[in-house]
Amino acid sequence: MRTLGELKIKIFADGADYDGIVDMSKNPMVKGFTTNPSLIAKTGETDYEDYARRVIAAVPDKPLSFEVFADDFPTMIKQGRKIASWGQSVNAKVPVTNTKAEFAGEVIKTLSGEGVVLNITAIFTPAQVKAVADALSADVPAIVSVFAGRIADTGIDPIPLMTECLEILRSRPKAELLWASTREFVNIYQANDMGCHIITSPNDLIKKLSLVGKDLNAYSQETVQAFYKDATSSKFSIATD
Repeated sequence: MRTLGELKIKIFADGADYDGIVDMSKNPMVKGFTTNPSLIAKTGETDYEDYARRVIAAVPDKPLSFEVFADDFPTMIKQGRKIASWGQSVNAKVPVTNTKAEFAGEVIKTLSGEGVVLNITAIFTPAQVKAVADALSADVPAIVSVFAGRIADTGIDPIPLMTECLEILRSRPKAELLWASTREFVNIYQANDMGCHIITSPNDLIKKLSLVGKDLNAYSQETVQAFYKDATSSKFSIATD
């Protein structure tokens, strides 16, 4: 039987719904937040900085990652500086490459060297983690986001790969490995057990924390009762004569 007490990993809520972020900020198990321009655009927001500042004002005491969206490195650097200036708890999120598959080492080295806390995102391979680690300042905290869920979508077990990434980051003790693109609640325990520092999760999975430790026999009975209630309320019938 798993317990909440054994979770050492930091859980970050991933999403862009403003009310959802405010609600999750009240959950003591949620230690930070991540989002991206794609998610924000889907909410109907039209002013990126205004949205970010509203979120920062609502959640001033937990890490918040906001992503650059330029594709050239000089502009990425400028946007990263701007985002970092929004607040002490703000992490500037930058992709590991641009759309031309060019490694963003220049961006990482420049911003990290200036003391900007980065969240390097869209990482899929240990080789990318090694390149990121080499570009990071050893004295500045950083988050290294490896998309374990999307790796699993390709049929590859992400745990050995994530373990390798964790070993690589030992050269940068202030950098934290983040398990990104969480697919199932059990991923939180998998990431915790293999030593990941952070996992991002959508709100609907975080809400399942209330199920941890639930008696499986009781859960089975509740499920049968729910199925029965749904079937009877539907007015379905099966002719048995």
